[in-house]
Amino acid sequence: MEFYYLKLHTVIKQKLQDYQQLMKLNLSMLVVFSSIVGYLMVPEIKVEISKLLLLFLGGMLVTAAANATNELLEKETDLLMKRTMKRPLPDKRMSNLEAIIFTGIVLFAGLFILYHVFNPLSALIALISYLLYSFLYTPLKKITAVSVLVGAIPGSLPCLIGWVAATNHMGSLAAWTLFILQFFWQFPHFWSIAWLGHEDYEKAGMKMLPTSAGKVGQYTAFQCVLYSAVLIPLSALPMIAMPETYSWISFGGLVIAASWMLYNSILFLKDNSDLKARKVMFSSFVYLPLTLISLIIDKFI
Repeated sequence: MEFYYLKLHTVIKQKLQDYQQLMKLNLSMLVVFSSIVGYLMVPEIKVEISKLLLLFLGGMLVTAAANATNELLEKETDLLMKRTMKRPLPDKRMSNLEAIIFTGIVLFAGLFILYHVFNPLSALIALISYLLYSFLYTPLKKITAVSVLVGAIPGSLPCLIGWVAATNHMGSLAAWTLFILQFFWQFPHFWSIAWLGHEDYEKAGMKMLPTSAGKVGQYTAFQCVLYSAVLIPLSALPMIAMPETYSWISFGGLVIAASWMLYNSILFLKDNSDLKARKVMFSSFVYLPLTLISLIIDKFI
């Protein structure tokens, strides 16, 4: 009896790990956290824990569906890359049908929550984000590096979804503030990752760097510098859009985060090495949570 219990426990644990990989849980949580910040950024919003949890759940489910669709469409490609070949679909631990059923269930559930708990507009934006990521960004990766630009749109929409969930409108600069910051952040973030994984991406036929020369030359590093630099003046956007809500503390946090990423991008430009690219990547990992925290810190002090 104990043997069968242990075997069942092992099977369940493996299956949960497979679903975690299919939905890219860690990445999804960071993306969905931006929707919570977008919701909390609304000046007149009354914070309700139950609403925040439901917004997080709805966003997480739609994001999980997008990531699962991405892995379904890239199953053969993932098999060619060292970092993805052990995912459940290329490793044949999960069938296409199982992944499709999972995707359909979580997509419907996520959109249902956004539609009925919040408003139809937030659900519509979430659906657009899912479609752009799954059926435009994903196939474009094998065609052109413009895919990074396309992917930056659904990558930035969660924060707009949060704002719309609270207000049912998106017709103001305030609504688009976090979207703009997150949009420009994604370029040095993705290009530093693409630099480090270039050999793998090239083997799979993916065009992820902004130049066909690959890791030859300084063009990629220059683009990282350019987009990181743009984030510094953009740090003033929240104070311009909502001057009554944001203090110099928020502005300072955004400037520090952007300056740190710019500093590392300049080092990358001076020395086109994997070490410097990795520092850009890590500084981009710091930028987003620091920015998100800076944007809501005034609500809690």
